[in-house]
Amino acid sequence: MAKVMILGGTAEAGELAARLAGDARLDTVTSLAGLTRLPQAVAGNVRRGGFGGPDGLAQALREGGYDALVDATHPFAARIAQHAKEAAEMAQVPRIKLVRPGFERRPEDHFIEVVDMAEAAASIPQGARVFLAAGRREIRAFAARQDLWCLMRMIEPPVAGEEFPRGEVILGRPPNDPQAEIALFKEHGIEWIVSKDSGGRASAKIEAARLLGLPVVLVRRPKPPEGPKAAQLEAILDWLEETLFAAVDAPASPA
Repeated sequence: MAKVMILGGTAEAGELAARLAGDARLDTVTSLAGLTRLPQAVAGNVRRGGFGGPDGLAQALREGGYDALVDATHPFAARIAQHAKEAAEMAQVPRIKLVRPGFERRPEDHFIEVVDMAEAAASIPQGARVFLAAGRREIRAFAARQDLWCLMRMIEPPVAGEEFPRGEVILGRPPNDPQAEIALFKEHGIEWIVSKDSGGRASAKIEAARLLGLPVVLVRRPKPPEGPKAAQLEAILDWLEETLFAAVDAPASPA
């Protein structure tokens, strides 16, 4: 039985775990960061908590007897992706990175692409009302822009004492319905959207921005590390089949 570790936390990682769970040839473990909270249970075995950097992950790969590593973390998890590359090289375990395509660009989009949140904060005009679709640490770049009014949606409430932009925090997961986002944006008079190019199917907020004609400041994703990459789950499955079982399934050479 081949042992596979999935670095998870994304919808694709959960889907991959479900696909692999039915393969009797595989023992699959999905590793989740300690703070990862998913709306659905993950199929197969689950490990929670960090590794302590690339050295710790390499040790876990070696001691756990893993035969392959699939990095299916978020496109903006650049440090984890780099650690995965280094750890796989140290442990001499084959690795592949799932890199979902960026948001589709359409003629009606008004995307303003920037390199990071600091540039995003600098690009918003004076006095605008902004919807910030980013994590707590990332939106700190907007705290200095006291001329802006920001609507911030979070899954968990902010920690006391954190530096935050001026505006309002709402709690909850993003809806899947663009009409719900349209209603939210209209209720708060939102004029600009700030989002990371997380990729995949356009989120409800992007669809809402299209329908309302709102500009979207889009933070570019970091470049993934060198090495094997795949944009779709089917390519990951093909890679695992070839990496783990091609040599086993190949016919023996004639004597």
